Amino acid sequence: MRSSVVIGAGIGGLAVAGALARSGWRVTLVERADRIRPEPTAVVLWPNGVRALHALGLGAGLDAIATPLPDGGVRRPDGQWLVQPRPTPADRMPVVVHREDLHDALIAGLGDGVELRTGVTVRTVRAESGARPSVGDGRHTIEADLVIAADGTDSVVRRQLAPEAAVVSSGSAAWRAVIPWYRAPRLPADTLPAGEVLGAGYRFVSASLGERGSSGASSRGGIYWVATAAGAPRPEPPETQLALLRRWYAGWPAPIADLLDATDPADLVQQEIRELRPLPRAYGFPAGPGGVVLLGDAAHAMPPHLGQGACLAFEDAATLAALLRESRLPDAVVAYDRVRRPRAAAVVRQTRRMSAVLQARGRLALRARDAALGTLSPRLLASAAASAAQWRPPS
Repeated sequence: MRSSVVIGAGIGGLAVAGALARSGWRVTLVERADRIRPEPTAVVLWPNGVRALHALGLGAGLDAIATPLPDGGVRRPDGQWLVQPRPTPADRMPVVVHREDLHDALIAGLGDGVELRTGVTVRTVRAESGARPSVGDGRHTIEADLVIAADGTDSVVRRQLAPEAAVVSSGSAAWRAVIPWYRAPRLPADTLPAGEVLGAGYRFVSASLGERGSSGASSRGGIYWVATAAGAPRPEPPETQLALLRRWYAGWPAPIADLLDATDPADLVQQEIRELRPLPRAYGFPAGPGGVVLLGDAAHAMPPHLGQGACLAFEDAATLAALLRESRLPDAVVAYDRVRRPRAAAVVRQTRRMSAVLQARGRLALRARDAALGTLSPRLLASAAASAAQWRPPS
C-alpha cells in the first residue's frame, strides 16, 4: 500500500488527504494546531473550484451548502456605478459557501482511511534521491512515499525546498464576517445584498449565504462581507477594529452601514494580505520512490481579489489525485510540477493585474482607474471567469 504524509489540515490538505485515502492510500494528516477549527467566514468558489470538488468525489453535498453569487456590479463610495450588474452565464457563475459547512464536508470525506495527528509542528523535510521522503518535528520522523505540503503561506517545507519564494505583504489588510440571518438587517427590496464598492485604498464586497428563513441542509446562512483597506493589520481588539471600519466606511452606499452595524465583534476575522514573490521554482521534488509536492497557498499564495485561492488549492488536489491514479509515483510528481506551475502562474498574473486596478491611490490615479474600470475590470474578470470555466482535471 502506498503511503502519504499531508502537512496541514486546511481545505487543500483535507481535500487531498480524503481523495488519496479513497484511492487506497495510507494517509497521515498532520496539523500544527491542537484542534482543526475553520474560520467562521465564507469562501467563494468559481466553476473550476466546483469542478475540482466533483472530481475529488466531494461534489454530492455541495449544492446543499452553496449559494449562487450573481454579479452585483461595482460602485464608487458616492453610489455612482462604475460597472453595472450584468447577467452571468450559469457555467461561469461562482458560488459562496460557509467555511464551516465546507469544512464539515471535507472532514466527512476523510472517512476511516486517514490518521489525523494534531499538535505536530513540522520542522524538517527530507527530499533526497536515495531515500524515502520524510518530515520531522524535532523528536519524531515520518517517512512516506509521498509528502504533500499543504501548510499554507508560511510553509516550512517550501522554505526549505524553494527558498527563493519569499512571502511579502501586499500592503493591505482584510476583515471578513458572516452576519447570521437572525441578526442580519432586513434590506429594502431595491438594495442588492451582493456587490462591490471601490474607493481609494478601500473595498467592500458583500453576498448572501442562502435565503433568509430557508430550511436547507445548512443552518449557517446569513450575509457575508469582506472589507479591505490599505495598510498593516490593526493591533487593537475586535471592538475597536469594528469601530474603525464603521468610521472608514461611513457614508458609503447601502447596505454597508447596516451590515457593519449588525456585525458583532466576535464575527470579525482580520487577516494581512500576503503573497509569494517570486513563485517557487518547482512544485514537485522527486525523491526516492516518490517525492514532495507543494499544494495550495504553500505553492501560490496570492491576494484574494479574484477569489481563486481556494479554487486553485482544489485544482491542485484534483490534479494530483488524477495523476497518481494514472502514473507511477515519481512520474506523477514530475507531471504535477509540469501541469500546475504554468496554471498557477497564469492565475497569479491575472490577480496582480486586478490588484493594480483595485489599489490605485491619488486623485489622478483614481480618475484614471474609474474612467477605465468600466472596460478594464470586465475584461479582466471575463478573462478570469473564462479561465475558471475552461479548467478540467487531467483525465
